[in-house]
Amino acid sequence: MSNSQLLTHVKPRSTIGIALTAAAGAAIEWYDFFIYGTAAALVFPTLFFPAGLPPLTAQIAAFSTFAVGFIARPFGGVLFGHFGDLVGRKRALTVALIMMGLATAAIGLLPSYAQVGVVAPLLLVALRFVQGLAVGGQWGGAALLAIESAPADRRGFYGSFVQIGVPLGVVLANLVFLAAGSAMSAAAFAGWGWRIPFLLSLVLVGIGLYVQLTFQEPLAAVNKTSKTDEPSRGKSRSPVITVLLRHPAEILLAGGAFIANNTCFYVAITFAVAYGTATLHLPKSVMLSGVLVASVVMIPALILCGRLSDRWGRRPPFLWGAVLTGLWAFAFFPLIETGSTSMIILSITVELLLLSLMYGPQAAMFAELFPAEVRYSGASLGYQFGSVLGGGLAPIIATSLFASFGASSAIAWYMFAMCAVSFGCTALLSVRAGKSRALARHMTGSL
Repeated sequence: MSNSQLLTHVKPRSTIGIALTAAAGAAIEWYDFFIYGTAAALVFPTLFFPAGLPPLTAQIAAFSTFAVGFIARPFGGVLFGHFGDLVGRKRALTVALIMMGLATAAIGLLPSYAQVGVVAPLLLVALRFVQGLAVGGQWGGAALLAIESAPADRRGFYGSFVQIGVPLGVVLANLVFLAAGSAMSAAAFAGWGWRIPFLLSLVLVGIGLYVQLTFQEPLAAVNKTSKTDEPSRGKSRSPVITVLLRHPAEILLAGGAFIANNTCFYVAITFAVAYGTATLHLPKSVMLSGVLVASVVMIPALILCGRLSDRWGRRPPFLWGAVLTGLWAFAFFPLIETGSTSMIILSITVELLLLSLMYGPQAAMFAELFPAEVRYSGASLGYQFGSVLGGGLAPIIATSLFASFGASSAIAWYMFAMCAVSFGCTALLSVRAGKSRALARHMTGSL
């Protein structure tokens, strides 16, 4: 029996339950990852670095520690991809969730630079690296848990539930920061209040244990050896090595396809907050509210775009998303620079809506590029390589461009260039990422 036939035995109710749980785990995982970005924009420059640094220098230093998490993500993809392809999606996902919860809570207990000197940023970097390892493994596990349990013609729809973990995580992170900031004085928030969002991440440990105790492995993962399009080579060779040797083009093109989404997203939710508050002197609450509203709107948009990809194919929404996001980059900063709350909300909301065209179908598209026995490794590597080149460097590059040129238009051109790269890579992707119904007929051994 092929994997596509086996998948027809998954009950819709159990599939939606798996998808919702994967979304919940992804949301808290990304919450942990994003509260670091928010803190790096708002409080870390003064807490973990020497006093007296110029504001832009301190901001670049804080964003550099933020980037460490992205540098670690491919290593997490390799580690958890190997583990997940060999022993199962569920176990790998459980370890990733627990690792993230513990590392993030530990950041909330760190001493400041004023207390322990250079040890403070070193500990911060180490824990940020652990965060990156965890999120590097989480996405592949959550995505495959949902997609490999889904009906053949609804993989884009169910895969999008994992993708909504990103805006849900942003919403949670911003709500907690807004609540903490409004409940205490600025001095209290800078002194100890910022720690509360990090300590709350211990909830993720409970979700990880729930996944481990509740769900079974997807049938496609359990029956990897039943695939027909590529002979099994057993477990003597690492899945990571296998996928790098046999599918290097898919990994590179998948990473390139993700660059625009990751770059523009982190410019919108991280750099824009720092730019608005530090450079334009806008209230912190205005910028965070703009990100919050945009993220809420993004949630249904991702599900819609995932479902549309089941009907139209994965690549058409991706290509349109790259074109429209690249063009919107030139309106993004001018709208923020008006200082109008409504224009700021409009700017960030449209940005995230256009990015949904790419991010909604992404989980299904990446999964469909690789056969079952190396799918965790291949999808994770493509995703995480794109994240390093995109999101990890985006706030640093954006800050440096503004420092060099003194104008936000330089950052707009940077965003446009990344969209052009993603457009080209998506256009070159294999037809394996075509319409899911065709894949169900012709790729019976692959998913």
